Parts: sequence; structure tokens; C-alpha cells
Amino acid sequence: RARHAAPPDGGWGWMIVAGCFLVTICTRAVTRCISIFFVEFQAYFGQDYARTAWIHSIVDCATMLCAPLGSLISNHVSCQVGIMLGGLLASTGLILSSFATSLEHLYLSLGVLTGLGFALCYSPAIAMVGKYFNKRKALAYGIAMSGSGIGTFILAPVVQLLIEQFSWRGALLILGGFVLNLCVCGALMRPIALKEDRKTAPEFLEQDYVPKAQKRDLKQMSACSPLIKVWSRECLCYCSWKEYDFLLMPDFMVLAVSILFMAYGCSPLFVYLVPYALSVGVSHHQAAFLMSILGVIDIIGNITFGWLTDRRCLKKHRHFCYLFAVGMDGLCCLFLPVLQNFPLLVPFSFTFGYFDGAYVTLIPVVTADVVGTSSLSSALGVVYFLHAIPYLVSPPVAGWLVDTTGSYTASFLLCGFSMIFSSMLLCFARLAKKIKRAHLRSLTNDTGTKQHIWTNGAIAYSVTAELDQKDVEFLAADTNSYSNR
Repeated sequence: RARHAAPPDGGWGWMIVAGCFLVTICTRAVTRCISIFFVEFQAYFGQDYARTAWIHSIVDCATMLCAPLGSLISNHVSCQVGIMLGGLLASTGLILSSFATSLEHLYLSLGVLTGLGFALCYSPAIAMVGKYFNKRKALAYGIAMSGSGIGTFILAPVVQLLIEQFSWRGALLILGGFVLNLCVCGALMRPIALKEDRKTAPEFLEQDYVPKAQKRDLKQMSACSPLIKVWSRECLCYCSWKEYDFLLMPDFMVLAVSILFMAYGCSPLFVYLVPYALSVGVSHHQAAFLMSILGVIDIIGNITFGWLTDRRCLKKHRHFCYLFAVGMDGLCCLFLPVLQNFPLLVPFSFTFGYFDGAYVTLIPVVTADVVGTSSLSSALGVVYFLHAIPYLVSPPVAGWLVDTTGSYTASFLLCGFSMIFSSMLLCFARLAKKIKRAHLRSLTNDTGTKQHIWTNGAIAYSVTAELDQKDVEFLAADTNSYSNR
């Protein structure tokens, strides 16, 4: 295990970025390309839109629902073991799906098993990038997350050709072999021990930093004293709770609610873009090409937004950059029903793909700004867990609306308004917090305070006049949360 006082911002970190890049290709890009199988599944099994859409929903839901499990294995066993195990499970699910005889079979193999495998790989790989980078964190995430766009750009036409040459069964079988590359990605994820990680656990539990002689003494004491064993278990429970104490932070609560609406709005587009294009007279190859365009522009959004938000002028405003990108994607969804030919759908793929890449890159960055690097792995597990229910529900709901109304308009409008609401919620919460902070500063300036700078950079205020107790508590929580930034 490599030991560093601070994230190295380079070195083996670039191999971690490369590994995460391949993980996003094998997980998110493959999940997006499942929408290309949508028409094939519907025709082969003779089912309606809503029942067929459950396949994609269950894959996305299982990936996000089991994200905390991936974080748990990464934190307590090994990131390498978790990703390799996930690769084996995902490959097995795709291979078994090639022998499916019913939609229910696909729900279990392609949905549950493959989604579980993706979950064990996705969040640990993303969290590992945050461990290795600090100053260039947004750029590193931009490169790593661009794998989703590059993978979609390459895999969308390739999957269409595989379906034409080998049928959907052969295409799934080949994808199962391709996904085994996740095991190679797992081998790249070398663990790193940071100085701030040592502050999150009691000293006697930090065995990587305890001399061997002290370790032997601790083992002898544990063998001789049942009381010490009980005390150790209590401390372990305390440490497990400390991993998730960010759940009570107001900033994280608002972010969590906004992510629920954002996830509901973004998922159906990837399921129904190809079927919608086919319904307005676009050919199969052109429809697959729309997904490729979306994927390649996604890459540009990943990297350019990551680079821009690392600049000094925008680094403090990454939160607003994130909500701007989400809001623009929502506007794109609102205009989609009036775009009914290929030349009009191409600009849509450009715009939606760019801002999709932008906010996907900023999700782990914004999460790290809220909870800090030491809790990033657990927080990302919760963030991606929150995607699960919207990902499960939104495509079937959109399919039901298509079956009921005979049009995609209601589905796309609901997606657009959901994403815009997510953006506005974050914006209003941020503005309210700034107003509250300005109010408290004016109070402290009027009454007089002494400012103390602690070693971790937090600012403590010693109030000499009487303030409202709620204001003082808010100020303490506010300065504490900003100490992680």
C-alpha cells in the first residue's frame, strides 16, 4: 500500500485514471448500448414498450442500488478484489442473457446479475481517482468519465453490426467476453494510504502505521481480555458510523434530493432515443449514429468541463457549473418532441451529449466538495444508490406514457421538467445558504467577534455579544462543512 501525506496528483494516479476510463467503457457505455437491443427484444418476444423497458431499468437500478456494496467491499476488503469480482459477475450475466427464452430470463441475467457486477466496479473505481488527485481532480475525473462517451461512440455502431451479423444472441455473447476486461482494470487499482485517512479511525485500529511489536502486544491483550474485545467492537461500530456521518449534513441532503430528480430525467432518453428516431422515419444505422454522436460529444463535455472547472476563476463555482449543465439537459429534453427528422436530431445529440458529459464529470467533484476526500468512497456509494429507484421507475413510466398516448411527447416533457427542477432546487438552496451566511456575518460584525484559525483551516468565532442560539449552531455547522473544501 503506497503511503502519501497528500494526493500525489500524478505518477501512478494516471494509471488509476486509465483503469477508471476502461471501467466506465465496460459499464456505462455497455449499459447505454443495451438500448440498441430494445427493438430486437420487443420484436422477438412480442411485448409492449413498458415491459421491454424493464430490462434497461433493472440494469441501471441494480448498478446504482448495489453501489454501497461496491464501496463496502472496496473499503474493507480491496478495491482490486471488488472490481475483479464485478467483472466476472457482469460477464456471466451477459453470457447467460444470450441464451434467454423470455423477458423474465433477461430481467434476472442481463438486469440483476450484470447490474450487480457493474455496481462492484463503478463506484470504487471512481472513488480511487479522488484518492490520487486533488489539484487536478476535475480534469482527472473528466478524462476517466470520458470512457462512457468514447465507449458509446465506438460500441453503438459495432453493436448494431454485431446484431446484423450474429443476431442479438451473438452480440450479447461477444459483449460478455468484452466485459471481462474489467478484471484487468481491477489489477491496476493500487491502494493508497493518505494522511487524512488516519484521522478517521482510532490510533489502535490503524494497523498500517503501528509498529510490529505493538501489533503483537495488542493481539496478546485481545486474547487475554474479553473486555478489550468488546471495546474494540464498539470502536469498530463507531468507525463504521463515522464513514456515513455525512448523511446528516444539510448540504448533502439537498444534493441527494436533487440527484433523485436528475436521475429520473436523464435515464429514459438513453432508452428511447433510438426507438423515437426510428418512429419518425430515421433508418437503423442513422439512429445508432445518433447514439455515437451523443457519445463522442459526451467526451468533449467530460474533458472540457473538467479542465475549465479546475481553473482558478471557476473552481469556487463548480456547484453552479453542475446545476447549469443539468438545467441545459432538461431544456434539451423539452425541445426533443418537435425534432422529427435526422438533421434536427443531430444538433440535439450534440447539445444533450455535451452537457450530459459535463454534469457526469462534476458529480464526484461536487460530492467531494461537500463531504471531503476521506468520506468520498462511501458518499459516492450513497449518491449512486440514490440513482437506483429513478433508474428503475422512469423508463417503464415513460414506456407506459408512450403506450397510453401513442406519442413520446409526454415522456420527454416529464424528463425535461424533472431535470430543470433538480437544477433549480440546488440553485435556490445555494442562494439561501449565501443569504444566511451574509446575515450571520453582518450580525458578527455588528456585535464584534474574535476569529481563530484552526490547523485544519476552519474558522471558529468567539462571539462576545448574545446571538440567537440557532444562528450560532448554523454558523458552527457552516464553518465545519467548509473546512473540508
